[in-house]
Amino acid sequence: MASSALSVCSSDLSYGSRVCLPGSCDSYTGSSWQVDDCPESCCEPPCCAPSCCTPAPRLTLLCAPKNEYLLAVVAEERDSLLLGLRYSPTQLHFLFLSEDGAGAWQTRVSFRSPALVDGQWHVLVLAVSEGSFSLTTDCGPAVDIMADMPFPATLSVRGARFFIGSRRRTKGRFTGLVRQLVLLPGSDATRRLCPCVNPELAVLSIPAILRGLTGKPEDNEVLKYPYETDMKVTLGPRPPCTKAEDAQFWFDASRKGLYLCVGSEWVSVLAAKERLDYVEEHQSLFTNSETLGIEVFVIPETGLFVATANRKTTSAIYKWTDGKFASYQDIPTHQAQSWRHFTIGKKASSRVFLAVANFEPNEKGQEFSVIYKWSQRRLRFTPYQRVPTHSARDWEAFEVAGEHFLAVANHREGDNHNIDSVIYKWNPGTRLFEANQTIATSGAYDWEFFTVGPYAFLAVANAFNGTSTRLQSNLYVRLGGTFQLFQSFLTFGAADWEVFHIGERVFLAVANSHRYDVEMRMQNDSYVINSVIYELNVTAQTFVRFQEIRTCSALDWEFFSVGEDYFLVVANSFDGNTFSVNSIIYRWQGYEGFVAVHSLPTFGCRDWEAFRTAAGSYLVYSSAKEPLSRVLKLRTG
Repeated sequence: MASSALSVCSSDLSYGSRVCLPGSCDSYTGSSWQVDDCPESCCEPPCCAPSCCTPAPRLTLLCAPKNEYLLAVVAEERDSLLLGLRYSPTQLHFLFLSEDGAGAWQTRVSFRSPALVDGQWHVLVLAVSEGSFSLTTDCGPAVDIMADMPFPATLSVRGARFFIGSRRRTKGRFTGLVRQLVLLPGSDATRRLCPCVNPELAVLSIPAILRGLTGKPEDNEVLKYPYETDMKVTLGPRPPCTKAEDAQFWFDASRKGLYLCVGSEWVSVLAAKERLDYVEEHQSLFTNSETLGIEVFVIPETGLFVATANRKTTSAIYKWTDGKFASYQDIPTHQAQSWRHFTIGKKASSRVFLAVANFEPNEKGQEFSVIYKWSQRRLRFTPYQRVPTHSARDWEAFEVAGEHFLAVANHREGDNHNIDSVIYKWNPGTRLFEANQTIATSGAYDWEFFTVGPYAFLAVANAFNGTSTRLQSNLYVRLGGTFQLFQSFLTFGAADWEVFHIGERVFLAVANSHRYDVEMRMQNDSYVINSVIYELNVTAQTFVRFQEIRTCSALDWEFFSVGEDYFLVVANSFDGNTFSVNSIIYRWQGYEGFVAVHSLPTFGCRDWEAFRTAAGSYLVYSSAKEPLSRVLKLRTG
């Protein structure tokens, strides 16, 4: 059973024709009204306020009113009406597509039309269930029709479009006003959706039925119609979406959203625009030691995880449980700097990996980083491959033309910072990563991979060459099977690259950590410097400087979005005097670029990650100066 409710206003001044009011334009020509040549603005339906709903003297319609549609669902390709509510001077028609093995045809259920052309608001409630159809006008007695042809149990709307006030843009246009349309499955809405005969114009709110009613009939409530069933709009916290709830609605009052259960997921049908209101602390995540990097990832059918790269000999993995991260697995590491999650293979049989960048050698003096593989049997990560590295700072996993790669940022070998970083390629035969290309780097701190159209790019953040942090950090493009130099950027202790897209625009942000040169004495203000955002100029085929932002030894950028808004958060770690420095959230303001909107107290902030769960959006940051990371919740309004 389903019902729909409409608040409509029709005026006999404009119904069914284009009639201009005298005095509003030069359309009056003596004793007749000129219809065809009126400006559009003069021919709009008049308002429904009492002051303008009184018929003008001697004004008559020049042509008979046509059929007009209050709503329609139309199959676009064949221009076929699947569902419609059509109004004519004498009748209200409910139309729907019927099909069987012999073919398809249109079924029409017609009600004698009540007097609606009076310049007043009216409430129409149409309830439908199989062969039973009921129309209620202005909360009056219901008119019931039992039709020979029942409403179809299923009606496919694939490739169809929903029109309000017309049949298809210019066809069957309704010349009155439609204030509110409510489509409600599971119950006759008459008693709840028309509280009075003349609803006020200002009350454009969500109907009470969607706000606070469970839909269960009271003990003494008599179900008036044979199609009355339990209400299928659920309120409160997110309910399960299973086969039992399929095709039912859930209204989330906190987020002002209406969702439909499809399969096993709640699909947004109507939602208010989500906007970031404020940020609050959600969890204090105590770690084994100071945390230099974090990685948030999802393992299908298992859950959401975060891996922390800890300074001491043990790093950890935490699993999102009951709305917070809980300890899940400890992994031995050697001053771990970062983690990188990636998968290889098709979704059904994909292998899940986690690579750690170790900065120090192990107890035997061996220097290597480790790739771990997820064991579906043990539900744990197990060692898979050791890779020789030199004070590794970062891993970057990426795929090009179906081939999988891992790039390691080797920071130094002994006291030598000018060494090669290595790109490894997955060998499907041996199922191991093998060295594919070396790239000369200087104190490499971070790799960032991205694509623009058919081109694959890889950016390296060079932080220190042994004497200075004033270096060229490079961007490489993959041509002929190898990465080749594309562009160089002047950076100062570059610690991170972050690529992001806003619409069709491509941006690349670098986090500059500090200025240093052995020939000059270090100053406290050497840490308070500009980090830079670059934008790709497609015509010039180069990244150009877009915006500079003052930062305090920035070590990371993280791009995220909330609703239709875009944000960047920077990890400010040190201002020359203290590690207690505020990290800043910047919001995209179009022409103004990124503007600071939130200041977040942090201590030795090293890394940011954004993630989303069914409960909302979050940020988590790691501290390189204390064994405590924090999870922050983004409150939206």
